[in-house]
Amino acid sequence: MKFVPLKLQWLVSIVLLSLAGYLGYSIYNSIMGPIRFNIEKKVRYAKVIENLRMIRDAQDAHKTITGKYERSGEKLIKFLDTAQFAITNTHNEVKQVNKGTKWQPIMVEVEEKVTDTTGYESVKETMFKNRDYTKMLKVPGTNTEFKITVGYITKVAGLEVPVFIAKVDKAIILEGLDPHLIRQEKEAIGGDEVKGEFLSVGSLEEVNSNGNWPPFYDKKE
Repeated sequence: MKFVPLKLQWLVSIVLLSLAGYLGYSIYNSIMGPIRFNIEKKVRYAKVIENLRMIRDAQDAHKTITGKYERSGEKLIKFLDTAQFAITNTHNEVKQVNKGTKWQPIMVEVEEKVTDTTGYESVKETMFKNRDYTKMLKVPGTNTEFKITVGYITKVAGLEVPVFIAKVDKAIILEGLDPHLIRQEKEAIGGDEVKGEFLSVGSLEEVNSNGNWPPFYDKKE
């Protein structure tokens, strides 16, 4: 300051104070930015996960009733409008079975399990009561829908098992937040974070209808 004319020292002081304030804000923001990002991320993820759960439950119901998964989200919603689970009763019955031949029959009593259908119950009422499944295809907070893919994998020779996945890019969910932190989020390797570039449920590589989010998202408030 001794090299600055006296009449300009006040101006230098203001500049230095402004610089100190800017540096202080930058340090504060570098600390609080990731914290605010994580808070907002979890809020957005929780809403998206709720819809992914509904898609999973709908696909599981579709597979239980039809033996396969549905690739069309709109058809899946229409399916839920009228779908019914069969209510079954399994009991043992003793039957006479011929262990001999047509000309020399040898009748033996054999106990077999028999399954009877005793009624039906609505999928909508049992699995989706108080859940608006008609909006489950939409990614909350965006104008995007989840991408649903179905397929088959071979478990053993000659046996193909249906699989599905529903997913959305994390960048779509986190749009409007810090781009640098979004790039870091898409590189997450798991643990307490959602692994990879997508938030998803199901898999095309294994028989698995779980979500890729950490368990604390499933805890009830």
